[in-house]
Amino acid sequence: MPRRTATLLASTLMLIALLCAGVLIPVPYSEMSPGPTVNTLGDHDGEPVLQISGRKTYPTTGHLNMTTVRVTGPDYRMNLFEAVYGWLDHDNAVVPHKTLYPEGQTAEQADQENAEEFSQSQESAKTSALHQLHLPVAAQTVVGSVVKDKPADGRLHAGDVIKAVDGTAVKQAGDVAKLVTRHKPGEKVVFTIIPAKDAAAAEKRGKKPGTGAKQITITTQKADDGRAIVGIQAGVDHIFPFPIDVKLADVGGPSAGLMFALGIVDKLTPGDMTGGKFVAGTGTIDDKGKVGPIGGISMKTVGARDKGAQYFLTPKENCAAAAKDTPQGLTLVKVGTIGDAVKALEKIRKGDTAGLPSCSPAGHHS
Repeated sequence: MPRRTATLLASTLMLIALLCAGVLIPVPYSEMSPGPTVNTLGDHDGEPVLQISGRKTYPTTGHLNMTTVRVTGPDYRMNLFEAVYGWLDHDNAVVPHKTLYPEGQTAEQADQENAEEFSQSQESAKTSALHQLHLPVAAQTVVGSVVKDKPADGRLHAGDVIKAVDGTAVKQAGDVAKLVTRHKPGEKVVFTIIPAKDAAAAEKRGKKPGTGAKQITITTQKADDGRAIVGIQAGVDHIFPFPIDVKLADVGGPSAGLMFALGIVDKLTPGDMTGGKFVAGTGTIDDKGKVGPIGGISMKTVGARDKGAQYFLTPKENCAAAAKDTPQGLTLVKVGTIGDAVKALEKIRKGDTAGLPSCSPAGHHS
């Protein structure tokens, strides 16, 4: 075989081997890319995203869009070609797999964690919105979780309202552990509860759980540190003065909290908060209205601008990262609380944009 032909054949075989390796060999990376963005003031899949009953609501215009990041699943393994393509794509990010999914976490566990964070973000959004409007929000202590194979397993359930322990009224979540650990391991403790289903039915009617309290006696067990335990984690559930529902499926995580809260405030406030403008944003929110940072900020700004957003409400702790590569035509607005966001929307509505607390001037990226 002529040398030139042999060299060509060897090079071709090497190229084929490299191509096969690129396709077949998985690499320990995951990809993040701009995800869907949904107007919290509008409809999704044929029904309003925010549904409020038992209270007067007002017409809204414009957009208050929550934004998302699309990520590859925990069981998906990228190949080398996909990773290189992702690194070269300006709008996507390729990150170590363990950055998104802790070692050993299954797809089901990841979905469950995201769903729980999303649910909690909705509760905090409702609470912070009503506090912003100076409307009353009551709180009650509930069973947050039950440890499998511990004494309370099968006796108490997540969502059960804890009214008293051994006849002593429970005023806050921390009271439960204090009252249980007064006992010695092996002693009995009596919980006065309202079952979760009864509490949920009352909350749906915008009322506090009333009658129907039950007493459940549980024998305590010795913990590793010697304390008496029953195997529950107490939590806090809020009682709203009227029903507020968030209807948005296939979304997880806590980062939509700010935009849900603003949507609720807009619907419950006379007038128009956006002035018809397209505002998007992101950020976690706690019960007191503090806005927290999120991941994937650059992908969220790209996704928002692609949908037509003019302004992007940015958690102050994400400002530096977002400002490094701001999509052209998108103004980043720095916010630290729901109050900051409401004031910024008022400026946007009035056209007083020069006074907005901006992360930086709009950048060069489109």
